[in-house]
Amino acid sequence: MSTQVPRLLDSLVDDAAVFPPGSVPLPEAVAAHRRHRTSWYANLVGPLLVPASDLRSLPVLLDDDERIEIGVVGDVPIPRLYPLRDALDPRIRVRQVEAAVAKRGEDPQLGLAELMGLPAHVDDADVYAEIPLTWGLLRALDTLARERASGKRVAAKFRTGGLAAELFPTPVELAAVICACRDRELPFKLTAGLHHAIRHVDPETGFTHHGFVNVLVGVQAADEGGEVADVAELLAATDPLVLVERVRGGRAADRPLWAGFGSCSIVEPLTDLVRLGLVDGGFEA
Repeated sequence: MSTQVPRLLDSLVDDAAVFPPGSVPLPEAVAAHRRHRTSWYANLVGPLLVPASDLRSLPVLLDDDERIEIGVVGDVPIPRLYPLRDALDPRIRVRQVEAAVAKRGEDPQLGLAELMGLPAHVDDADVYAEIPLTWGLLRALDTLARERASGKRVAAKFRTGGLAAELFPTPVELAAVICACRDRELPFKLTAGLHHAIRHVDPETGFTHHGFVNVLVGVQAADEGGEVADVAELLAATDPLVLVERVRGGRAADRPLWAGFGSCSIVEPLTDLVRLGLVDGGFEA
């Protein structure tokens, strides 16, 4: 049975299959992405995320008449990103470029200046600057907001998880970032830790993970003028009934602020959405 993914969930989940913890080999990831993009839930799926160092391996994996949209994730120094991108096969459309501008504890302004100083010929690609949720964050957001106001297609990216407890922001910390982006009219992406719809504790690590439906509801609340405390309360909620009802009411609208998140599995978030009744249809992924 076919179904249409609600507008609110359009391109919510970027395909990060090649990244940990999935770490799928690129040929397998391309084949799986091809299936996702031709499935009934295709509208849920964003571009295939590919490390910059793997770009030259991609063309030989495509059919002659195939077209693919990708996000280039910078695992090489920032100045090398654009020469790699410009050498790509015409069958490949770069939808976004993502690069970390600083490590935790470093001043992000130096990396932002380097990223903003690259040639402006990004065509129709969005550029996401990954900013640590530490010292210098608000000043970095101000810089991005100014660059965006000048016409550059730049936005922010934040980590919401990882291999250490400090990489998981608290609900208040994440709410403050969401509201800060709202105040600056600055879109953002999230990455890591968003494996399931509702906030939960991972039984293997003991880390508390944010739920992507929590984030969705929190973003909606921020867009409606909610304060940090209001958004944090929604991010911390573990009762799916309240969260699901709020999402249902806005399913036909565009998703404000939040560009989406990368997941090494498309099936996991899709399964949660079906179980919660936010996506209807025969499940065959």
